[in-house]
Amino acid sequence: MKRLPLVALVLGLALSAPAHAQMTAPDEAAEKDDPYRLLSTVLVTSSAADAQEVAGSVSFLSDADLAVQAQTDVLRVLRAVPGVNIQEEDGYGLRPNIGLRGSGSDRSSRIVLMEDGVPIAPAPYASPSAYYFPTTGRMHAIEVTKGPAAVRYGPRTTGGAINMFSTPVPEDFEGFGQAFFGTDDRQRAHAWVGGREQVAGSLQAGGLIELYHDESDGFKKLDSGGPTGFDADDIVLKFGLYNEDAALPQSLEFKYQSREETSNETYLGLTLEDFRESPYRRYDASRNDEFNGENELFQLTHKIEFAPNLTLTTFGYRHDFFRNWYKLQGIAADGSGASGDTGISSIIADPVTFADEFAIVTGVTSLDDSIVLRANRRDYSSEGIQSVLNWQTAWGGLDHDLTFGLRVHEDEEDRFQEEDAYRLETGELFLTTAGVPGSQANRVSSGEALALFVEDRIRWNRLAVTAGLRFEDYELSRADYDTADPDRSEGPTRVRTLNDQVVVPGLSVLYEATHELTLVAGVHKGFAIASPGNTSSESEESTNYEAGGRYSRGAFSAEAIAYFNDYSNLLGTCTNSSGGGCVIGDQFDGGEVDVKGLELTAQWDAASLLDTGLSLPLGLVYTWTDAEFQQAFASDYEPWGNIEAGDKLPYVPEHQLTLSAGIEASRFGANIQGNYVDEARARAGQGTIPAGQRIEARWVADASIWYDVTDRLRLRAKAENLFDEVYVASIDPAGLRPGKPQEILVGLEVSF
Repeated sequence: MKRLPLVALVLGLALSAPAHAQMTAPDEAAEKDDPYRLLSTVLVTSSAADAQEVAGSVSFLSDADLAVQAQTDVLRVLRAVPGVNIQEEDGYGLRPNIGLRGSGSDRSSRIVLMEDGVPIAPAPYASPSAYYFPTTGRMHAIEVTKGPAAVRYGPRTTGGAINMFSTPVPEDFEGFGQAFFGTDDRQRAHAWVGGREQVAGSLQAGGLIELYHDESDGFKKLDSGGPTGFDADDIVLKFGLYNEDAALPQSLEFKYQSREETSNETYLGLTLEDFRESPYRRYDASRNDEFNGENELFQLTHKIEFAPNLTLTTFGYRHDFFRNWYKLQGIAADGSGASGDTGISSIIADPVTFADEFAIVTGVTSLDDSIVLRANRRDYSSEGIQSVLNWQTAWGGLDHDLTFGLRVHEDEEDRFQEEDAYRLETGELFLTTAGVPGSQANRVSSGEALALFVEDRIRWNRLAVTAGLRFEDYELSRADYDTADPDRSEGPTRVRTLNDQVVVPGLSVLYEATHELTLVAGVHKGFAIASPGNTSSESEESTNYEAGGRYSRGAFSAEAIAYFNDYSNLLGTCTNSSGGGCVIGDQFDGGEVDVKGLELTAQWDAASLLDTGLSLPLGLVYTWTDAEFQQAFASDYEPWGNIEAGDKLPYVPEHQLTLSAGIEASRFGANIQGNYVDEARARAGQGTIPAGQRIEARWVADASIWYDVTDRLRLRAKAENLFDEVYVASIDPAGLRPGKPQEILVGLEVSF
């Protein structure tokens, strides 16, 4: 990496820092109890309690929180977090679309995604669309950061960041196993075992092995039969040396993670009429659609405490991801193949004009070369080194918690695609013309970045002020090769580069008005980089404000945060999943956009009114969002089109509400969660939403119950979509697609 020598310089400066400085030592007991302490200097927070001390909007879902419903779909998990906008797609959360505070949700590309502090999107700078997403079912905790605190993570700071914590190496020898069986032949299995042992003096060696398997036959039904489900396997290995009680405490941990997935998933949806008649139907032309993905992640993390108040954490990472989504691209009713096909988005949107093409989509015998499937083959890689130095000190009568960070990063997307042509007959697809590899797309996009940040949390009596500054220096490039040059021996036909530097400041304040009431407020710059090859669109920038408070008394706690994101320019990026109608990778300026909202959360244990050993937890999570364009313009970006001032952004519901209630005893427990999502529009606009663009409001409930047979054996039963609500999850990119119907699962857990 060209900028790696800078890391050596920064590490050298960090190692020469004054270890004898006077300061206030952290709570060592609390540090020892933190299972994520290896990354403590990297994180905004690592517990729900710590999140209450952050001068900004941060939510932390612990292992206990995730265990209540034992979800594997991150979109269902995030219903417990306010300010999250989601667009469902496949019903299982395999490739989730997540936005924060109206940031845009397509492929989660407008937010920062991390696992154990490592940027986990396949190519976070060159191609951030998350066609890979970590397996939620194996996660130990999830942190969602919005507001000024997101400046620490970057590079996308408008909406915020989601950081997922993998299972930590336990202090003692422990193990866990879980198995579920359910409808549509759903089978889930999760197991891990690990621990630490003393090897010499205070030195410990430890490790963990974790396996995860998930599969289903799927809930959609092809007209002529066939698979519509998925099969996925994860493995995680961790090995470490820990000397936390030495004169110079240190830890070194290596992590390896891989995932393989095959899913019979498609972008082809249904017309409005067909959805109303049979919402789980799937047209025959998509029977060969299949996603195959493989990833490998390597991470080496080192932490050293030069003094109780001076800690340096450094990690290096390498993430490789390959995927090929082989799926229906278009129909050429006259048999002209890829040169004359009509895209599936156009066909499903207007089946009358494209009646011949639609007939083939639904199973009519076709000519040779009438059905075009594209091999969306892409290789991704990302690698980098990040160091974070934390120094807790005091001067001028104030306590300072100073954090300095540096990341050097490179990533790449290699797009090498072709299209094959088929004939459809009696529900089967027969290959008639095979495409030449690389003949549809042949290009490489890459990114290099140097990121620096500094943050100071200043404490004075009841007042805490956090000031942060992030600097991003990045270079993006895109090399286009001739589609008739699959080995790229002739070199690129065109190379486009984009260089930029940006400074992202943030400031937040926390004030303890009383022992029960805390007030927070903050402002920061929102920023998102442009795409490689884009030399005309501006970067995305905004000024974001938030203010609110937290209240806690006894068994009751609540938080209310109001925010306003003032975009000077909103970017829209053309992807296959956004509906097409544009060149994939192109970006579009949306100009000024205002997004304002209110986030409310409340928890109460109703058992506090009773003299009982039971716990009766109640919860409320509410989000109000108003996202509008502020000026008129015409756009070739299909989700926007011709915009008038006041038009609402697509896929941003105004109201979202999650209510939960449970009962917990020493040997059993139950929980039910109801989630309401207001109607949303698939295209920008205002007023009444046209029927073909409306994603209707819905209530979806999930329930879980468990019983402890022994201290180590637990029986579980759960239902997702308890009342079998039928609803539209998405209308893009090619027709209506349903949310997952009722799914019943039963299983058991073993721990030791």
